[in-house]
Amino acid sequence: MNITGSRPIDRKERLLIPREPVPKQSPEERVHNFHEVYLGYDEESVVVEATRCLQCPAPQPCTLACPMHNDIPRALWHVSQGEFFEAYQVFRETSTLSEVCGRVCPQERLCQGSCVVGAHGGDPVYIGKIEAFVADYARKNGLLRLEPAARTGRTVAIVGSGPAGLHAAEVLALRGHSVDVYEAWPKPGGLLYYGIPCFKLEKDKVVALVERIEKLGVRFICNTRINAPGQPSVDDLLAQYDAVLLAIGSGVPATMGIEGEDLPGVWKSIDFLVATNLPKSDLPPGMPVPEVKGKHVVVVGGGDTGSDCVRSAVRCGAASVTLSYRRTEAEMPGRAEDRQFAREEGIKYEFLTQPVRFIPGEDGHVAQIEMRRMKLGEPDASGRRRPVPIEGSEFIINADLVVLALGFWPDDRFVKGVPDLETKKWGEIIVDPDTGKTSRVGLWAAGDAVNGADLVVTAMAGARRAALNIDAYLKVLTEVYRAMGIEGSTSDEKAPVAA
Repeated sequence: MNITGSRPIDRKERLLIPREPVPKQSPEERVHNFHEVYLGYDEESVVVEATRCLQCPAPQPCTLACPMHNDIPRALWHVSQGEFFEAYQVFRETSTLSEVCGRVCPQERLCQGSCVVGAHGGDPVYIGKIEAFVADYARKNGLLRLEPAARTGRTVAIVGSGPAGLHAAEVLALRGHSVDVYEAWPKPGGLLYYGIPCFKLEKDKVVALVERIEKLGVRFICNTRINAPGQPSVDDLLAQYDAVLLAIGSGVPATMGIEGEDLPGVWKSIDFLVATNLPKSDLPPGMPVPEVKGKHVVVVGGGDTGSDCVRSAVRCGAASVTLSYRRTEAEMPGRAEDRQFAREEGIKYEFLTQPVRFIPGEDGHVAQIEMRRMKLGEPDASGRRRPVPIEGSEFIINADLVVLALGFWPDDRFVKGVPDLETKKWGEIIVDPDTGKTSRVGLWAAGDAVNGADLVVTAMAGARRAALNIDAYLKVLTEVYRAMGIEGSTSDEKAPVAA
């Protein structure tokens, strides 16, 4: 399938092809549901969009800008020929989560932002939307047939089933190792299932991804918080498995440390997102669910999580939704597209403002916020101008429900429970950047536990390095055991580590 038939087209002609728009729900429709905003390409339109790729000579800027170094031009060439499954297989050479990355990666900062078409004055090729299409095409048509290598007898435990854990689990299982994944939440998927709203990534994609990995023999042991009181420890895993990978994420919410932060009605972002995006059956027992309908909601924070919270609140029927950010929009770290969607959905932005205290009503529930106006001073360590309070600028706003979306820290309590594990000041695990090895023998780490809160694709990139190094380590271990006359047993013959 080629839009010019059998005649090849040159780069100048490709530059003249306008971007093929991606159908999406209107704001009036989408505020009443949690379905994905983008409806996706059809077969004809995705071919047109892929044909816009200039097929640059190596080194291609889009591939260099991708943390996974996907061979994007080769994949897009297959799409331009109507060879959708072949394109998906190209992505799978480096990435196992195309259905996720095609939806949640900030392509405008990565592959798409480096697209040469954009440098020539056109709209960059919609790489992410094409990647999502080919992954969905392969899944819907049942085309992917994964065949693991022969069983090696080696065993691996992975702590955490977010993007780093899932990617590593699939890589290692395909190489014949027996993999158990331990997850604290009731269902597998970590951040992908419990943190990213459905209007960005619907849960059926995550469920299908987990099922695909389970078919490789991977076991998911949920409701198990490693290193928590009464639960297995990392040392228990190291005693039971040949290798352990920590992919625990960076899930401790940052706080403001101001008066009233613990009032009823003041929510942490992750609890708010989980409770508003999932049915009660998927929540931990006893987890509260906020009553959002008809409430005046204020979200504090300017990143992607803040955008996710305000847009979730709108879909839950809030009377009004406001996002407060202490800098200007130019300094916001979140995606501009999310802010555009949020504005279309009726969200109000209050820039250069910061809460001073949360004020309770007569019932003890949060009712108001004392805010202070800010101005920008000199740049801080991040390169952004530092917000400076304006004396005497305080004012009061009403708020029935407040969500704090201030970022996340690594779990310092977790790492302190692992003897001799080297960490940075804020709890990030120190690893060899080329291998993912920690200071403990047999223990690797990847993802936000190493990087701090970062992107899905950077978590995957670290997980891939760690998984490939674990595979190499296990091969050496097998040879050593054979030389000693010791045969390993697969984890199919072992029970998961119990508390």
